[in-house]
Amino acid sequence: MNTIPIRERNLDTEFILSATRSSGPGGQNVNKVSSKIELRFNLYASAFLTEDEKNIIAQKLANRINNEGELLIVSQSERSQLQNKEMVIERFFALLEECLKPVKKRRATKPSLASKIRRLDHKKMLSKKKNDRKGFGFE
Repeated sequence: MNTIPIRERNLDTEFILSATRSSGPGGQNVNKVSSKIELRFNLYASAFLTEDEKNIIAQKLANRINNEGELLIVSQSERSQLQNKEMVIERFFALLEECLKPVKKRRATKPSLASKIRRLDHKKMLSKKKNDRKGFGFE
């Protein structure tokens, strides 16, 4: 794993930003201004990510990567192209940071006495409910 933080690597040279017409708010402006921003990042062609990092990202973001190996992120919530651009870049870095964050190991714990008592009480209630459903054979 690379020790340089994601935001300090030169990844902004590796993604492509394109602007298109947005379907969001904007009134008459919506037909004239291309405020929707699409960010395309080719994961497998990246020179700033190690192979391990690429594999981790590909595994965790498998549903967001298309057949060409591109990660596509879109922002059209703001009326301004600049605000959408800032949002999509921020979301891109946040996604990569979240994927590459080390997974904490779960420490095994014993159930508390109160949780054991709650579980047993619940089992007794269910058992009583099922026993009450039984017919007594009055025929």
